[in-house]
Amino acid sequence: MRSRAFLRAEQLPLGWDAPGLVAGVDEAGRGPLAGPVVAAAVILDELQPIRGLADSKKLSPKTRERLFDEIRARALCCCIAEASVEEIDRLNILQATLLAMRRAVEGLRLRPHRVLVDGNRLPVLSVPAEAIVQGDSKVQAISAASILAKVHRDRLCAQLHERHPQYGFDTHKGYGTQAHMAALKTHGACADHRRSFAPVRAVLLP
Repeated sequence: MRSRAFLRAEQLPLGWDAPGLVAGVDEAGRGPLAGPVVAAAVILDELQPIRGLADSKKLSPKTRERLFDEIRARALCCCIAEASVEEIDRLNILQATLLAMRRAVEGLRLRPHRVLVDGNRLPVLSVPAEAIVQGDSKVQAISAASILAKVHRDRLCAQLHERHPQYGFDTHKGYGTQAHMAALKTHGACADHRRSFAPVRAVLLP
């Protein structure tokens, strides 16, 4: 029998829309060539609405930083989790992303009644869940999760830059830009690069 976590909303039993805490989940960092993938889960407080929530990619860095602090202060609870470079290389990026999402949900101080996840794939969870394509633009709790995940990962990239300034992680955030690819060819891969990704694997070949 399939896990309940993988069922679509219309396949869930009656009572799916019953009142209860709803957690939004999103990730940041599936595409980059380096660093962990990050996921966040957020349960918003209806009595403390947060203005300006939107898909993190559509917000300026300054606005994301402001909302990051506001979400942390006003949400009922939230959790940010990661899957490491080693886990990405061992499991593949999809499974590592789902693992980070599961860790984020399981790390919530309050147990949600249901979970809404951005995208079209779901982690295995012990509570009912629904995948929503472009959910970060449609569901405020997912928008909030996208902001937490994005800001947290950008801060991790700043730390990567301090350890490995030759790659320019502070600007490209690990994505395969022309400058990043040139640095990989010049310096090779560092310990924080994802060796299972083709552009990184290519520079490791003799």
